[in-house]
Amino acid sequence: MRVLLHLIYRGSLIGLLTVSALVSQSSAGLLPKRSWEIGLFQPFRYGFSDKINYSTHPILFFVMPNLSIKVLHRKGKLFSSSTRYSVYYPTKLLKMLQTGIEVGDETASLIAPNFKIPHMVGFSSDYIITKPYGFGIISIYGGVNVGVVFGDLDDRTSIDLPLVYHRFGIFYNRYGIDMGIDFSKQITDAISCDVDFDLKILPNFSGSYSFEHKILLSWKKSERVSFSTGYKYVYGEFPYGKKGRLLPYLPLIESWVPIFDIQWVGLRKNRKIK
Repeated sequence: MRVLLHLIYRGSLIGLLTVSALVSQSSAGLLPKRSWEIGLFQPFRYGFSDKINYSTHPILFFVMPNLSIKVLHRKGKLFSSSTRYSVYYPTKLLKMLQTGIEVGDETASLIAPNFKIPHMVGFSSDYIITKPYGFGIISIYGGVNVGVVFGDLDDRTSIDLPLVYHRFGIFYNRYGIDMGIDFSKQITDAISCDVDFDLKILPNFSGSYSFEHKILLSWKKSERVSFSTGYKYVYGEFPYGKKGRLLPYLPLIESWVPIFDIQWVGLRKNRKIK
């Protein structure tokens, strides 16, 4: 039972990190002033003004403090553009993943406890352009990710899992590049579909790229509640070779399961989100 509880605990930390990446979306659009939205796995987003939005993942914040700011540059009929800046501190999360599990006479952990995890801060900046078309809305983005490490970080502390490896890889490689394209289509008044293709690059790193693709269907039950489901496919290069996987993946049953998320929206009084 103790081993099972440790597995659930450690799996929930990694699972929360990966699933939050599964439902993430890239658009230049912002929430109206004083409006907010949050999901089971999506971050809390708040419209500070009509040109600035803040967001943070409230559950992950306790193990990996994080904050994102999106700044609107242009909003027009032809296209809209914005810049997204993010910062996060993963040291506490990685130290928690060093917690050992007793298996017989041995102790196992996701990261060996004999390695020292230094203080680290990750920064990212993405420029996003969103353009409406008759068949839907297309967003393209590109940016740079930087990992600042205050001390020595052993390469053997890397977590060689899809989505996690290439996101934390910037702390070993010191920088990375990301780019992608998102397509959004309103199928009916209540149902919409989002499709994306993303590429993450860690130049000259052992496992230098990751290709990600997602399809997410959303049902807007009301102005304040919506449900979404879908999948994400990841194909990347890892230290042990190239591998693809359909996510979310549950190791205990060795099977893929659909993404499921609920989102709540808080509307500014006398104003609705378009």
